[in-house]
Amino acid sequence: MSKNSAIKRAPWIFLAPFLALFTLTFLLPICSALIQSFTRIQRSGVFGELGTTVGFAGFENYAAALGNQAFIASIGRVLLFGIVQVPVMIAAATVLALLLESASARWPSLFRAAYFLPYGIPGVLATILWAFLYVPGLSPIVDIGAMFGLQLDFLGPQTVLWSIANITTWTFTGYNMLIIVAQLKAIPPDVYEAAKIDGAGAWRTAFSVQLPLIRPALVLTIVFSIIGTLQLFAEPQVLSTASTAIDNAYTPNLSAYNSAFNYQNYGEAAAQAVLIALVAFVLSFIFLRVTNRKEP
Repeated sequence: MSKNSAIKRAPWIFLAPFLALFTLTFLLPICSALIQSFTRIQRSGVFGELGTTVGFAGFENYAAALGNQAFIASIGRVLLFGIVQVPVMIAAATVLALLLESASARWPSLFRAAYFLPYGIPGVLATILWAFLYVPGLSPIVDIGAMFGLQLDFLGPQTVLWSIANITTWTFTGYNMLIIVAQLKAIPPDVYEAAKIDGAGAWRTAFSVQLPLIRPALVLTIVFSIIGTLQLFAEPQVLSTASTAIDNAYTPNLSAYNSAFNYQNYGEAAAQAVLIALVAFVLSFIFLRVTNRKEP
């Protein structure tokens, strides 16, 4: 083997473990879902005991998914969720990042770790923890409200979506904050010195210097949040045991899970999964086009 040939192969050798994992955990599942979304499974016998046959279904599964009113309603529900929850979460993460990176902040490392800690708690456990604050008879908040004549219902049809939004905001604000903090630390000190010489105070520096320069981080966190909104699953699934307002199709992922594992309709479930990914892609693409549009 010549030296030039070895040099050319070296990058691929180092990339091979990543490419193998990427193919197994990302590309193959996507290809499998796409293929399965165009297939139909026919079972023979009352319970399928006589065997099954797999055939080509065309767009039948997609038509069934788009004709499923519960699935369409779940997409509308998470879109409403995202319109309200994502801006609140990103605003909170931005404010925390700016406060922690201000010159007067004390113990910033301690508070960064404290704000990030909720993200380290698995979503199921976080939902269980918050459920103790939502369920009547267990929640001290509900009991305190009752003492003042307030009938608080965190798990009712009109409020449970925002109870879930509270959990996700609590969980992911610290994660997004760290992304913004990393962008803030990349700002050259000379920029701050120039702003100080020009007489800019803390507020002016934040609005005229820091916010424009952390725009890429804000765009990234919003795109991640849009995708995460459409992937909402663990929180409503856990809270469904305590709230009758959450059904098996409350979110798109719950609907796909219900189609696959409760009704064994894997073709329609795969079609729903592909549609969820398509909606996430379209929304992210539109947001990126709008934010990257150059002013004339």
